[in-house]
Amino acid sequence: MPHADINGYPMYYAVAGDSRLAAAPVLFLHGLGSSAGDWALQVPAFAARRRVITVDLRGHGRSRYPGRLTIPDMADDVARLLRQLGGPAHVVGLSMGGCVAVALGILRPEAVRSLTLVNTFARYQAPAGGAGRVAKRLWLLLTAPMPRVAAFIAEGLFPKPEQRPLVAAAIASLGQNPKRTYWEAILAIRRFDARAGLGTIRCPVLVVLGDRDQTVPRAAGEALAAGLRGAQTWVAADSGHATPMDQPEAFNARVLEFIEAAD
Repeated sequence: MPHADINGYPMYYAVAGDSRLAAAPVLFLHGLGSSAGDWALQVPAFAARRRVITVDLRGHGRSRYPGRLTIPDMADDVARLLRQLGGPAHVVGLSMGGCVAVALGILRPEAVRSLTLVNTFARYQAPAGGAGRVAKRLWLLLTAPMPRVAAFIAEGLFPKPEQRPLVAAAIASLGQNPKRTYWEAILAIRRFDARAGLGTIRCPVLVVLGDRDQTVPRAAGEALAAGLRGAQTWVAADSGHATPMDQPEAFNARVLEFIEAAD
């Protein structure tokens, strides 16, 4: 499994697709507590057209990092990795990965050809009526083992009966996180505020909103889009927070269309 020495720690990454393809690669950034495996339903579709890079962000999956986590540090990691791999990319980020993508567009614009920001925000907002769910997640983090925390989170991501395989996969992925690292990632998200820098982003941007997202309020995604000059918005019908997983065919088609137009 390839790792790159990035900012003093080994960062896991994987590359798919034919290296002879001339088009700029696509880089996928996963959500809180997850890993490159988030993108299993995207990699084959995108790799048929261009190189695909997936990573485990700092402190996640195979990119172990015991210290303090911040979104700008994760963005710097990604920029340095892209430089090692040969240049800028179309960056697709889900939730926390979307925050990293936003920070990358502000702090390291030379690394970005376009941004696709999926169910994310420039500043965290608790969902309307969701204070009880947020409080329960924090209580479980204090009192329960990570697999129990993971089960609670996964049920909220995939509430439909036919989505049980997605629930099981999410539990397996989230449950591998050390509690300390998961706490650090939550704190990184709570500290993140990119609102003042949104106007500096000049690359093409697509903001994706799941119309049934119970994790990130739609108002937060709409505020993000409003702060980005010329951003396109796509509302994914009948989709929750994990749009790339619960609506993969529609997601892949729309994002590929956007990236091709951006090139």
